[in-house]
Amino acid sequence: MKLIIFILLLVSLLLSSLFLADATAVSPAPAPIAGSCSAMCDARCAKAGIRKRCFNYCSICCSKCNCVPSGTYGNKSECPCYRDMVNSKGKPKCP
Repeated sequence: MKLIIFILLLVSLLLSSLFLADATAVSPAPAPIAGSCSAMCDARCAKAGIRKRCFNYCSICCSKCNCVPSGTYGNKSECPCYRDMVNSKGKPKCP
């Protein structure tokens, strides 16, 4: 009788751990497709006053962070690496 209870307890623990693993699993961010940084930075810098400078810095940030926030301004919370990158003066590096 004790053996049956032990086996049932063991099986229930195994099954519950499988369900918990599925619920807490976080899928990794997909790697950017080759050339997608240029497309994302084109969109990001579409309304920039100095478009070439914006595109150059955006490309640097994208290559390091593998992401670019959506839109032409703001939304930096979508990509923390992009948001937190600073220049030598401590100001935001990424447009």
